[in-house]
Amino acid sequence: MRQSHMKRNKLLDRLPADVLTRLEPNLEVVTLETHKVVHRPGEKIEFLYFPLTCTISITVTMSDGRTVEAGAVGSRDVVGINAFMGGRETTQTEYVTQVSGEAIKIAAAPLQMEFDRNTELRAILLKYTQAMIAQISQNVACNRLHELHNRCARWLLEVSDRVGSDMFSLTQEFISEMVGTSRVTVSKAMAELKDAAIIDYSRGHVSILDQAALEERSCECYFVLQDEYDRLLGPPASHNAAGLR
Repeated sequence: MRQSHMKRNKLLDRLPADVLTRLEPNLEVVTLETHKVVHRPGEKIEFLYFPLTCTISITVTMSDGRTVEAGAVGSRDVVGINAFMGGRETTQTEYVTQVSGEAIKIAAAPLQMEFDRNTELRAILLKYTQAMIAQISQNVACNRLHELHNRCARWLLEVSDRVGSDMFSLTQEFISEMVGTSRVTVSKAMAELKDAAIIDYSRGHVSILDQAALEERSCECYFVLQDEYDRLLGPPASHNAAGLR
């Protein structure tokens, strides 16, 4: 089993040290509970969140009330990228906490100021935006072409990576919303993984027992997106950005 999360955010770790020094007074560690909505469609993005031990879903809700996940952010990401791209509003996406935990919260204004004046920071955040576009594009293809049991395995791996632990809490109802299928279908997929001793699942608590076997069950998208993130952003800087308080 992997060690518990060390409260780092890999994207913050990549930001220039001088920028982090200026931003530090604006950084606040907050706890986000499951189902906490941090942004609703049409609202101005006043704050961004760099997750440490939580995961936040970017969701789209249709007119009939059905919801599906378009993307997800965790300890290598930031949520609210529109704020530094010149558009402070989104019209159709909602950001909701998927797995509870801590995140670093920052007001949009100081980050926007640094984005406008620091070319190194701007390059990093634009590359991250490219990685996020790749994730959303891959999700579209994955949801259309891959079988649910492969998608479910991929999704569990990505949640585990983002919270930095092989144990986390998730209900089948929430999983079904995120992968865009019925709870009954998700229940069957989770039962197959449990019967194969790849995961343990009880009362909304997931434990990954066999990482390698879960990777074998996953579709190619898990590895494609890992490679793309590493290609675009490379290794983190030597300073511990996410340790800032």
